[in-house]
Amino acid sequence: MNNIELARSNIKQAEERLKHAREALESGNYPYVIRQCQEAVELALKAALRLVGIEPPKWHDVGPILRREKNVFPKWFQDHTDELASVSRILRREREPALYGDEETGMPPEELYARSDAEKALKDSEEVLTLVLKLLSSSL
Repeated sequence: MNNIELARSNIKQAEERLKHAREALESGNYPYVIRQCQEAVELALKAALRLVGIEPPKWHDVGPILRREKNVFPKWFQDHTDELASVSRILRREREPALYGDEETGMPPEELYARSDAEKALKDSEEVLTLVLKLLSSSL
């Protein structure tokens, strides 16, 4: 399997997670939206790295790698790396609370997130995926 095939697989998985995030938004399961969006962003950005020949790290927030390696991307993509890294960082911070809640305060995930949080996560994640899909199409 080569980098393009792995990137396509990552993108397919990201798309599937966003599909489930949209369903969860409609059913009011906001923590699940956050979790699915985080995974979608992680997968999409790892695909972006693979598309330019960089093996992504085995951690969840690849934003610092995007920033460090921004010069290997096309100029139009470089213009978005700060925004992409920011979305990755923000959603990474929400990964565990969206699944487990806030264990220090004893608040379950359902009490941590409102619809507006879920809508923002979904909008940001869809924008990340759109940019990565454009990168894929320009790589072929």
